[in-house]
Amino acid sequence: MTQDNKCSGCPDGHADYEGICLPQVDFITFAYSMASAAMVHLGEMPDPETGGSSLNKPLAKHTIDTLSMLEEKTRGNLTPEESSQLTQMLGHLKMLYVRKAG
Repeated sequence: MTQDNKCSGCPDGHADYEGICLPQVDFITFAYSMASAAMVHLGEMPDPETGGSSLNKPLAKHTIDTLSMLEEKTRGNLTPEESSQLTQMLGHLKMLYVRKAG
């Protein structure tokens, strides 16, 4: 299976993964996936499996730290748009974490 498989019903920018249309894999989609996990850990979004919300500061911090590491390790290799989106995403997550941890 490759990312290039398209089903007739998938919108642009999506690929058919065994009958499920999912966004193409790229850096910013991956970063948003990580940010969504951080939002779940911060209790800002419901857990997709349970539907419940709870605060898990250690997991939130770990996920934010992972995104920060990615920002550092990819510096100079991202497009300006990717870099800007990642910086904004991290700023928002860090602000939420400080608010919740305070």
